[in-house]
Amino acid sequence: MAPHILLTDIGLNFELEKVNLDQKRWHGGDYHTITPKSYVPALEIAPQQYLTECAVILAYIALQGGQRKASDYASKIYWQEQMWLNYLATELHKNFISPFRPGNWLPNTAASKALVWQRVQPRLAYVEERLQGSWLMGDKFSLVDPYLFVMTNWMRRLAFPFDQLPRLAAFDARMRQRPSVQEVLRVEGQPHSVTDGE
Repeated sequence: MAPHILLTDIGLNFELEKVNLDQKRWHGGDYHTITPKSYVPALEIAPQQYLTECAVILAYIALQGGQRKASDYASKIYWQEQMWLNYLATELHKNFISPFRPGNWLPNTAASKALVWQRVQPRLAYVEERLQGSWLMGDKFSLVDPYLFVMTNWMRRLAFPFDQLPRLAAFDARMRQRPSVQEVLRVEGQPHSVTDGE
């Protein structure tokens, strides 16, 4: 979802391909032929040349087109963006995934939700404390915001409370007002259900 939002926000031309991550299949066949890391997104940047990993794909997209969403290389803000991309990928994204659910997706039992909340809550609190402006990098929307929105969107899907996270709640609401986010939510449709049960 994060790369899809950034591609749409910048206004780049692109084609989407649906992938069944449980079966590792897409309309072209075996998704392993695109990437052996068959559970992560891939962006084809040239014929048979793919980038994988959400943070890397976001960094690449942010440098394309006339509406750059990344700061100049090696600037102070550039390194802050890289730190946030890494933090979102390693500390938040990975901790939202339940080790007890087949396929390792979002938790779907009361026990797995409680465990995931225990892991993500202090990390979300860290983001909350540092979210001082409208966007994660301050007053300017950047490549890190679509990735953070995936996390707040997962919070809503899992009915995790925003009570102690008012800045994140406001961020989530702001993101939902962006035309690119509204378009992506419309195109991607309803996510798979997150229900109790094995």
